[in-house]
Amino acid sequence: MNIPLIGGLFSSKASADSNKMSYPVQKSEDEWRAVLNKEQFRILRQKGTEAPGSGTFDKHYPSEGVYTCAGCDTPLYKASHKFTSGCGWPAYFDSIPGAVERHEDNSLFMKRIEITCANCGGHLGHVFQGEGFPTPTDERHCVNSVSLNFSPEDKPVQKAADGEGKKE
Repeated sequence: MNIPLIGGLFSSKASADSNKMSYPVQKSEDEWRAVLNKEQFRILRQKGTEAPGSGTFDKHYPSEGVYTCAGCDTPLYKASHKFTSGCGWPAYFDSIPGAVERHEDNSLFMKRIEITCANCGGHLGHVFQGEGFPTPTDERHCVNSVSLNFSPEDKPVQKAADGEGKKE
């Protein structure tokens, strides 16, 4: 039995503009496939969505540390940005300044705001506003765990000109 609608619930075709944007980290599709596993490629590069409650970081609440992009290791969220939303995906009320970009997404017959890594353009998830969570920003960044890595150190990785990471 073919159920294309259900597959559509866990994938997103965000605006063509976000797919065509230029980012500091540029790789071909083959280069991305070489460094990402199949699920990371589907979510980060093809704008997919992991099933709710399935992600490693959904119920991960460290007191300190940094969540980085699984595609390029750019620091995106501090552990202190994370909160419990009960949505089935990691939720953050804010990102590290300049680390996350927003793009209009009109897929699934609704208007949403897609969030991507500002360094490589990897799809992270979506941001929702006005849901009434007791957070400083009244926003919920709903992020796929597959799009993230975690570093227990609260020091962002600084990228050198040659692409090698250095701790600040």
